[in-house]
Amino acid sequence: YLRHVLHSLGIAKFIQFKEGSTVLDVGTGGGFPGIPLAIFFPEVEFTLVDSIGKKIKVVNEVVEGLQLTNVKTINARVEEIPDRFDFIVSRAVAAMPTFVHWVKGKIKKESKHDIRNGILYLKGGDLQDELKEYRNAEIFELTNYFKEDFFETKKMVYMPLKYKG
Repeated sequence: YLRHVLHSLGIAKFIQFKEGSTVLDVGTGGGFPGIPLAIFFPEVEFTLVDSIGKKIKVVNEVVEGLQLTNVKTINARVEEIPDRFDFIVSRAVAAMPTFVHWVKGKIKKESKHDIRNGILYLKGGDLQDELKEYRNAEIFELTNYFKEDFFETKKMVYMPLKYKG
């Protein structure tokens, strides 16, 4: 529960997705953070993507079992998805430079929220080196929201979409 569900809901401590928002969960694995967020935000459309078919098959069974009508799953690499989303979420699937490259062009420019659309990334450890080239990245310590020892090294990174012009 701590390591998956509560960790996933750390994103909900940072943002209240608005009704009709679209969220892409990249490298969803067993459905985290997408499924807990989809339960928490039933008026938001979630797309869960993973390149491994067995993982998406299990996620499909969970989605059907929970009767989640706001979740769509895709068995593909994120680079193959043509759609754009308000936010992209993930849980430590790659180093930030690699992840940013994968999701480039997948974020909608126009925002419905008080913050800019962007990436909400759950990760642990020291992120200073990994994020040094991203001056707009903000790091939020999950220990500010959760007191359990598991969260001591856990963080959420918010990286807003950079506007060109």
